[in-house]
Amino acid sequence: MEKNLEEILTDHAWCEQKAATNAITIITLNSEYPDLVTDLLLLAQEELVHFQMVHDIIKERGYTLGRERKDSYVNELYKFMNKGGNRLQSMVDRLLFSAMIEARSCERFKLLSEEIQDPELAKFYRDLMISEAGHYTTFIGFARKYGQDVDVDKRWKELVEFEAEVIQNYGKEETIHG
Repeated sequence: MEKNLEEILTDHAWCEQKAATNAITIITLNSEYPDLVTDLLLLAQEELVHFQMVHDIIKERGYTLGRERKDSYVNELYKFMNKGGNRLQSMVDRLLFSAMIEARSCERFKLLSEEIQDPELAKFYRDLMISEAGHYTTFIGFARKYGQDVDVDKRWKELVEFEAEVIQNYGKEETIHG
């Protein structure tokens, strides 16, 4: 990972930007839930702060923030989401999808914090791991709170099984999810 730190940091920065955008999208689609709006506004702001933190590290190290990249893992995971159905099912799926991405990011940040040789980045990724775990619980908590007419645990299990198939194709690239 040290061989192409600029690429990892650039990918990470864009993941944070997309996470903020995702939270805002959920707010836009579900604005009738005041507590969801409040919590996801805070989450989106935190993700933008993370984006800025990664960008600052990129600049401090003399790197350049590269162009935004597609996240193949997220795009494949997106295929699981229920595109038809009712609004509640769509909201639950989006929240579970978001929880899964945050959980996977948490796992990746843990690995980075343990394997990277740079002490500053090791601490940085350890701190972000804790933050991502909080985001995971926020998303899954709202899915359970508002998904009363949906079997959320069953849907989560289905997503975990789907994601297990998807993730088999990853782990070879210098990206946060890949």
